[in-house]
Amino acid sequence: MMKSATLLIFGLTLVFSQVSGQTFKQQFNELVSKNDTLGQQQLLDKWERADSNDPELYIAYFNYFVKKSNKEVVTLGQNPKGTDVLQIMDQDSSKKEPVAYIYGDTYYDQNILKKGFDYIDKGLAKHPNRLDMRFGKIYLLGQIEDYEKFTAEIINTIDYSDVNKNKWTWADNNPLDDPPNFMLSSIQDYQLQIYNTENDSLIENMKRIAEAVLKYYPEHIESLSNISIVFMLQKQYDKALDTLLKAEKLKPKDYIVLSNIAQTYKLKDDAINAIKYYELTIKYGDDQAKNYANGQIEELKKK
Repeated sequence: MMKSATLLIFGLTLVFSQVSGQTFKQQFNELVSKNDTLGQQQLLDKWERADSNDPELYIAYFNYFVKKSNKEVVTLGQNPKGTDVLQIMDQDSSKKEPVAYIYGDTYYDQNILKKGFDYIDKGLAKHPNRLDMRFGKIYLLGQIEDYEKFTAEIINTIDYSDVNKNKWTWADNNPLDDPPNFMLSSIQDYQLQIYNTENDSLIENMKRIAEAVLKYYPEHIESLSNISIVFMLQKQYDKALDTLLKAEKLKPKDYIVLSNIAQTYKLKDDAINAIKYYELTIKYGDDQAKNYANGQIEELKKK
């Protein structure tokens, strides 16, 4: 799973430069806890003059501008968010349902947010192996639903993993444990984020990311499954099946792969093979997968 992706995105793990008896990290954390934005800006200016090459400086700047760009507004609409919601009723109507709602909402000021992206880009130009910088940027692009840049940054990260041979570092330039799997599992989380938007126009984004992964990691089961799902959504069932059967050879007891193969055969109206693979899903799957497979078998046998 991705390391703490909530704001402040990077946990504010800063450098150990001594300033007035405190590190920059200690001073910045203290100012953040006090919500002292003026003090944060003054410290960041001082910090940049002291050590403009420090990767943690760029992370701090990014966090500062992200938080500063986040604005709260009161909204009148039909789709309330959060728990603090005021219902507006039509007093002249017999309807008991609200006609509208007043609720709090948030948005990002794009002009301010751009400054944050500019700083993180400067940081990455100087420290391209810092995976936390890359993931922080990707996280924010997902939050503002800029899925084209979101996808491009993920693919850039995948491409760079071949350049640096996965010599990724995290906060304070500490090396990661098992960096390839950490990177790939995080990218899979991003794929799920795209999928969960239920936006059909984004399935090509999923495909592009999966293809980028498979270019360097051809045996990555999750990416093979992701491409197969795209093919299924596009009703290209033979292509989906070819990809899934390749995944099955690599990992024959993966019940998610087996269930997807069964589903593909079902979509192709091949009940015999669909039942075969649902039975394999029952053999190797968890309780949820078994229950689903049993239900599918019952449905197929009724036809």
